[in-house]
Amino acid sequence: MPILDARKLDFMSHSAAQTHRLGVRLGELLRPGDLICLSGELGTGKTTFAAGVGRGWGVTQPLTSPTFILVNEYPRPGDGLKLYHIDCYRVQDAREALDFGLAEILDAPGVVLIEWAERIQSVLPRERLWITLRHVAETKRGLLFEASGARYERLLADFRRSAFGV
Repeated sequence: MPILDARKLDFMSHSAAQTHRLGVRLGELLRPGDLICLSGELGTGKTTFAAGVGRGWGVTQPLTSPTFILVNEYPRPGDGLKLYHIDCYRVQDAREALDFGLAEILDAPGVVLIEWAERIQSVLPRERLWITLRHVAETKRGLLFEASGARYERLLADFRRSAFGV
């Protein structure tokens, strides 16, 4: 598991189940206001990872990809805070994301998780955790975590300890 520096972590997942578990580990560490951006080609495990994040954050409903409706909201039992799961696969440009209410979602209390975030990167806050998933082999995926901002550097350090013990 290569650790690149305090702002980057690059490692391998060997199965969909492991990708999900890594998402759970991250989800357990999230706080309201956090922004998680997922990028990667079709089939790299973005939705699998997102489902793990939702479970770890305490969402009881299974997360499904909101490709056709763009945004799914999942309330967390107990406090009612929401996980906003956005899928920008069908979004043509950043302006379209603003038209569907992205700014309001980013300001809402809760966690925001965006798949295909690269399509709207120009309108996203600079402070965020960016995760790029890539195909390595049939069941293996590479995950590159890049933290931008002090909150996300701390989050990445906490994730490193939680997932890998380092």
